[in-house]
Amino acid sequence: MKGFKDFIMQGNVIDLAVGVVIGGAFTALVTAFSDNIINPVLAAAGGANNVDGLAFRIFADNPATAINIGALITAIITFLITAAVVYFVFVMPVAKARQAARARRGLPAEEESAAPEDVVLLTEIRDLLATQQGGTRI
Repeated sequence: MKGFKDFIMQGNVIDLAVGVVIGGAFTALVTAFSDNIINPVLAAAGGANNVDGLAFRIFADNPATAINIGALITAIITFLITAAVVYFVFVMPVAKARQAARARRGLPAEEESAAPEDVVLLTEIRDLLATQQGGTRI
């Protein structure tokens, strides 16, 4: 049970869970914004006589052949808004809070700056083998 608790309490798992929950909840807000503000503006750009907005049909008499450029632009804008909000509201503050917590504990600012434990061990083994063979440390 302790191993499961350690796994669940890892920062990556918690970050992922928060991202999924917040992303799902935020999707409705961004979709409403896109549908009610961005789509009408893009449709207006298509012209007053064009009811499809920025869409066009490959075959004029077949609505199934419509290529909707406006929907693609809306999806891109929706993605960028969602990514920006998640980054600025969640990722940046959590990173700053973690950095402040590390500073309070007297730990280095960047955890990634230290070499992984396996790399350190392999370096020590290499140096010991070189010393045993009469060579110098590399």
